[in-house]
Amino acid sequence: MSSNFFIKKKTKIKNIFPSLNFKDNFQIDNVKPLSSAKNKDLTFFDSIRYKDDAVNTNAGACITTKELQSFIPKKVQIIVVKNVLFELAKALKSIYPFADIDYPDLTLKKSSNKKYKYVKFGNNVLVGLNVKLGKNTYIGSNTIIEKNVTIGEKCVIGSNVIIKNSIIGDRVIIQDGCKIGQKGFGFLPQSKKNIKLPHIGRVLIDNDVEIASNCTIDRGSVDDTKIGANTYLDNQVHVAHNVKIGSNCMIAGQVGFAGSAIIGNNVSIGGQAGVSGHLKIGNNVKIGGGSGVVKNIENNQVVMGYPAIPFRDFLKNSKKR
Repeated sequence: MSSNFFIKKKTKIKNIFPSLNFKDNFQIDNVKPLSSAKNKDLTFFDSIRYKDDAVNTNAGACITTKELQSFIPKKVQIIVVKNVLFELAKALKSIYPFADIDYPDLTLKKSSNKKYKYVKFGNNVLVGLNVKLGKNTYIGSNTIIEKNVTIGEKCVIGSNVIIKNSIIGDRVIIQDGCKIGQKGFGFLPQSKKNIKLPHIGRVLIDNDVEIASNCTIDRGSVDDTKIGANTYLDNQVHVAHNVKIGSNCMIAGQVGFAGSAIIGNNVSIGGQAGVSGHLKIGNNVKIGGGSGVVKNIENNQVVMGYPAIPFRDFLKNSKKR
């Protein structure tokens, strides 16, 4: 898999934080989450909820606060700041100068049956540079596949679909009107001008996933957005940046996932439910339609309501009204 879709400037850590002294002024390979960062990567730690990841990180340097720095391993160079996300945004903009705005892909050309001999195209399909399309894949009319996207074999991509910054497995079905891989909703409010948080992640869709009409799946900010094998999304589902949905999940229409939510395997969610950001939903969980999930849910739970509570408690409360 491609490590990144965005043009990266070669720079050393000292160039990003010139007022600090570093034992190892390494050239930054990437900006990664605590859990996946390596010794030439820059990472960040802004919330105690990620303490376990912080303790075990292998990053080369970490942006954090004075209050949280004690959790970072001694081998990691610590960058103490007042506002972690503000400094992260500045660093991302320096390293990936074009990741805060989704500029149009100017490499797009009409699809070529000579180049993609075993792919069937509708009318007016546009394909970007270095796109990989698997055998026996169908792509509907007026669809745009932007540069560097990979789509596997035996996929069905509907009409009026836009796919960018994504790697898609085999036998995936994406129905009409979906938008996949665009920049997510991330910025830091300021009094005069909001600061956009560049999104350098991807969308990774595993084999045998089906995504129904008019769904929106944002790419990751620093991490990737992921959808596991054999998961089905109904119409008009929104998946925000960094969300991870497990395998064999069934998500009904108009469900919304806020950023960095993690959904386990075999999860079923009824229509118009909402899951707040940075939450963990366990395996085999069932969430009733219209529910609002505002805290973590353990494995094998059935919940409903706003805020979502165990289904038996929901029924008891309903009888009291």
